[in-house]
Amino acid sequence: MSNGPLSRFKVIDLTRVRSGPTCVRQLADWGADVIQIEAPEGMEGSDGGFGGARHGPDFQNLHRNKRSLTLDLKSPEGIEILKKLVADADVVVENFRPDVKKRLGIDYEALSALNPRLVYGSISGFGQDGPYAKRPGFDQIAQGMGGLMSITGLPGQGPVRVGIPVADLTAGIFCAMGILIALLEREESGKGQWVQSSLLEAQISMLDFQAARWLVSNEVPKQAGNDHPTGIPTGVFKTSDGLMNLAATGKAIFTRFCEATGAQHILDNPDYATGPLRSTNRVALNREIGEVLATKTTAEWIKLLNDAGVPSGPINSIDEVFADEQVQHLGIAKPVKHPTAGDMRIVGQPVRLSRTPSQIRTAARDKGEDSAAILKELGYDEARIASFRERHVI
Repeated sequence: MSNGPLSRFKVIDLTRVRSGPTCVRQLADWGADVIQIEAPEGMEGSDGGFGGARHGPDFQNLHRNKRSLTLDLKSPEGIEILKKLVADADVVVENFRPDVKKRLGIDYEALSALNPRLVYGSISGFGQDGPYAKRPGFDQIAQGMGGLMSITGLPGQGPVRVGIPVADLTAGIFCAMGILIALLEREESGKGQWVQSSLLEAQISMLDFQAARWLVSNEVPKQAGNDHPTGIPTGVFKTSDGLMNLAATGKAIFTRFCEATGAQHILDNPDYATGPLRSTNRVALNREIGEVLATKTTAEWIKLLNDAGVPSGPINSIDEVFADEQVQHLGIAKPVKHPTAGDMRIVGQPVRLSRTPSQIRTAARDKGEDSAAILKELGYDEARIASFRERHVI
């Protein structure tokens, strides 16, 4: 059992793919009692949509800290069991299409009628209503529609997807934040509510200053490649043995960079005297910076520049990320033991609380591993549970 800060909350997880499980993972890692609902073996949808092979990296990373209950939600008895769970739950999270949950009778209106304190979290591709509500959602579709692909990649390259499912991940995180807000509000009102996020809204929100450039200044951002679109000089530069990132934007840091590298000629050049001038003349400035940085190794420059207070760093492959001494110090790679897959490491939470930290309590469970125990908690006896199993209700 968990003793984490969310341990008093019971969460019913009806989600699949990535955005929903990402949302629920935030709650599970902080101690919520999460019951993951999956289709019984042999049913349509029972073998996919949850992150690849069950003992593989994606599934284990997404679904740790949950209990697993198999349930046929197309059967009356399966719905009956779900509603018993909901009656005593604090949170339900789902990412069905709007028409699917209504057809199953597990939409917000139906379940909140059983439990008015229920916080019901929904993640969709494009929103719960509107002209695109019934469209299937997928991360790359949202990246394109939400503008991200138009500003990613080298100038003139054409649209480029980001290397992570950023719309899925952020929609899940935003939904988890909304659920926590609703639980806090419930302490005042005593009532639950419907929390909604979508891949499209999350992606647009993550545009941040790029969206504001259009909304406030009517400026349509373009691809800038490895150069920061507004903070110059910031980008990728060659060194004598590889590549590095440099962020020497702003007068103070730009001055420190020039002084630390001995590039007084760059500092004295009137073409680079102000931020707007450095932006206008970025191509020439980057070329001159590149000539300076090509004279030492990446490691030499990173030490020298960071000692001088100039942000810089290597461009790591994923294995190099986890070999980095600071990453190892932070301990974000968390150990977990799976009964059959053995010892593994998964990605922990990037947020720390001084008294009540997140916990990786269990690896992702085998399908239906906790079905009998959960049904006993609901008052079903051994004979009834055996009957459910025989008829593939669970």
